[in-house]
Amino acid sequence: MLDETTTPLSPREDVSPPPADPPAPSPRTTVWLTRLLVVGLVLAAVNLRPAITSLGALLEDVRDGLHMSGSVAGVLTSVPALCFAVFGITAPRLARRFGPGAVVFAGMVAITAGLLIRPFTHSTAAFLAASALALMGIAVSNVLMPVIVKRYFPDRVGTMTGLYSMSLSAGTAVAAAATVPMTTALGGSWRLGLGVWAVVAAVAVLPWAALLVRDRRSAPAGPDAGAARRREPDQTPSRAPRIARSRTAWALGCFFGLQATGAYITMGWMPQIFRDAGVSAGTAGLLLAVTMVMGVPLAFVIPRLATRMKNQGPIVIALGACGLTGYAGLFLAPAAGAWVWAVVLGISNCAFPLALTMIGMRARTGAGVVRLSAFAQSTGYLISIPGPLLVGVLYQHSGGWELPIMLMGGLMVPQIILGVIAGRDRTIEDEC
Repeated sequence: MLDETTTPLSPREDVSPPPADPPAPSPRTTVWLTRLLVVGLVLAAVNLRPAITSLGALLEDVRDGLHMSGSVAGVLTSVPALCFAVFGITAPRLARRFGPGAVVFAGMVAITAGLLIRPFTHSTAAFLAASALALMGIAVSNVLMPVIVKRYFPDRVGTMTGLYSMSLSAGTAVAAAATVPMTTALGGSWRLGLGVWAVVAAVAVLPWAALLVRDRRSAPAGPDAGAARRREPDQTPSRAPRIARSRTAWALGCFFGLQATGAYITMGWMPQIFRDAGVSAGTAGLLLAVTMVMGVPLAFVIPRLATRMKNQGPIVIALGACGLTGYAGLFLAPAAGAWVWAVVLGISNCAFPLALTMIGMRARTGAGVVRLSAFAQSTGYLISIPGPLLVGVLYQHSGGWELPIMLMGGLMVPQIILGVIAGRDRTIEDEC
C-alpha cells in the first residue's frame, strides 16, 4: 500500500532526494493519509463479520426458504472457516504482488458483491457460492489487518489492534441485533434482511479505493514500478523464518483455531439454542448481539493490556474460565440465565483480539508477522472447520443440545493450554 516514503509513521529523513523520487509528503498530507488509513481499517473491520452473524440471526428462515436439512445448515456454518483457511493462505503472496492496500480493496469489493448476490439466489449451491465470494474477501482482509497495523503503526500495535478489534466486534454485534428487526421492517423477507449489509460493505470500499488511487499516482513509473510496488518496507535481508518449525507458531495457530471454533459455533448456533429453549426469535437475536457487543470495549482493552505483559497466559486462562461458565449455563439452564450466559460467552470470545495481538508480538519484523499471520489464521481456520458441522450433526441426530454443548465446553480445555503456550515471551525467529 504505502511505501516507506509515504508512511505516516516513517517520515523521510531530511536529505536531498534523487531527482526520480517523489517529494516528501507535507505534514498536512501525512495527517490526511494517517486519518484515511485509520478510517479504512475501521470500516474494513466493521464488515468482516456481518456476512456471518446476519445469517445466524436468520438461519432458520434461510433453511426453510432454501429447504435445507440440519446437516446442510451445519455445512453452511462451516463455510466461513473453510474459506478463511483456503483463501487466507494466499494473502501474503497477493500482498507481495499487488501491495496489501490493493488486496484489501479487492477484498472489500468481493464482500460487497457476495452480499449483494446472495439474497437473490434460489438454491443452496448458489447461496453457498455467493457466501464464499464474500468470505473470500473477508479471508484475505483478516490476514492483512495485523500486517498493516504492524507495518504502519509499529509503536501503536496494541492501540490500533484494539481499535480494529473493537470495530470488528461492533459490526458483528450490530449485524446480530439489527438483522431481525430490519427484516421485519422490510416486510419479513429474509432476502432483503440479508441484502442490506451489501450497502454497508460498499461504504468500506471507498477509503481503500482512495488509498489505491493515491498509491498509483505516487508510484514510480517505468520498469522499476512493479518492484517498488511489491517491496516490503520492513523486509530484512536475513533468511525468512520457517514457520512450520516454530512451536510458538503451531501453538498460536491451534489456539486461534479453537477460539474460532467456539466463535463460529456461537455465531451460527447460539440463537437456535435459545429459540429451542423457548426464547423468541427477536430476543435470541438480541442475546447474540449481547455476546458480540461484549467484544466492543474488551477488544480495545485486552490488546493494550496484552502488549504491556511479557506473558499473556493469565489473560488466556481468565477468558477460558468465562467460556466454561457460559457453556455450563447453557447446559443446565439455557433460558433462565440466558442474559448471563450471553455476557460471559461474549467475554470468552475476546480470545480473538488477544490472538491477533499475539500474532503481532510473536514476530520481530513485519515480514515475520506476514508469515505468522497467514500461518496462524489459515491453520486455525482449517482446524475450526469441523466444529460447526459436527454441532449440526449432533443436534440433528441427538434431538437436543446436550451433546453439542458438551463438545463446546470440552474444546475450551485445550484452548486454554495452547493459549498459555502461545502467550510465552518469545518470537518465531528464536525458534526457526
